Amino acid sequence: MTVDLFSIDVFKELFLTDIEKEAIQKCFQFKKLKKGETFIVNGDDVNTMYYVVDGCIRNYFIDEKGKEHTIQFAVYDWWITDLIAFYSDTEAVYNLECLSDSQVFGIHKDDINRLSLQIPEFNKLYRAKLQASIVGYHRRIIANLSKTAAERYEEFINRYPDIEMNIKNYHLASYLGITTESLSRVRRELMKKGT
Repeated sequence: MTVDLFSIDVFKELFLTDIEKEAIQKCFQFKKLKKGETFIVNGDDVNTMYYVVDGCIRNYFIDEKGKEHTIQFAVYDWWITDLIAFYSDTEAVYNLECLSDSQVFGIHKDDINRLSLQIPEFNKLYRAKLQASIVGYHRRIIANLSKTAAERYEEFINRYPDIEMNIKNYHLASYLGITTESLSRVRRELMKKGT
């Protein structure tokens, strides 16, 4: 099944010639993924970036004790991959799992580099999305270092109101760096306060 990349809002906004659109569309491969499907696994070679059209995807790693740590959730209009492996040409550290049926466009690293050089509008879009991702990671680091679990939870639900309904409690607790019991306690306390 071929989906027109340029039917998606963010791509509609690009000022491109028909030739540029065709070159970009050829580089993106549409994929339907099932809930529970893991499509990058620790140890894989990673050379593809994914643009999420629909669904919810979790990026996580498993530590030496077997504990899962959720790094990122990606929903509509987000890029996701194992950035460490993608940019350093090393094996995957993370796993990417679909938390709901999802639709993505995948693009190979070589195509990103080529399109970024040849088509300034594509480069601008890609850089803007990548920069937003970096800002998000840094906000998360600051929050984990300086905020309480309740503050981190409130910030998460305010910043990403549509994600919570797609994820399990233990995924959110892992993302916040707390136990599921602590997450339940935080929610009860916030309900008492009327938040």
